[in-house]
Amino acid sequence: MATKHQLHSIRKRVRGGKKREAGKLNADINVTPLVDVVLVLLIIFMVVTPMIASGVQVDLPQTANHDKKPDDGKDIIVSITHDKKIYMGQKLLKTEELTGVIEAERRKFPEKTVYLKADHKVPYGTVQAAMEAIHKAAINDVMLGTEEIKKK
Repeated sequence: MATKHQLHSIRKRVRGGKKREAGKLNADINVTPLVDVVLVLLIIFMVVTPMIASGVQVDLPQTANHDKKPDDGKDIIVSITHDKKIYMGQKLLKTEELTGVIEAERRKFPEKTVYLKADHKVPYGTVQAAMEAIHKAAINDVMLGTEEIKKK
């Protein structure tokens, strides 16, 4: 068992050798736990952010003249998969429902634009039907998704 003198010297070492008066608060801020939490959050965001995909994954057609536009979250993303299924975001829709859903989204967020991603294997008629449904929603500007041809 430690004596009273030994406990006093241990407390003195823990406090960094500083003596303080009885009843006074220690105003030193320990930022180490805060830095640890911030670094863990930063790592989590760095790992998770690339995994967040807007819309459904499709194999886009490749083009040589490819303008890159970062995903700023301000687009209504319509995806058409190789099996002719139409999605808005992650929600599966019928072609007839597309106009109403886009109109509702534009009422909520009028600044959003439409970004159409269609798989390169989708027949032209399916894409044309989706474009007609988007046009019926009073959208005149539609961005078409393509992928840049990889240079070897």
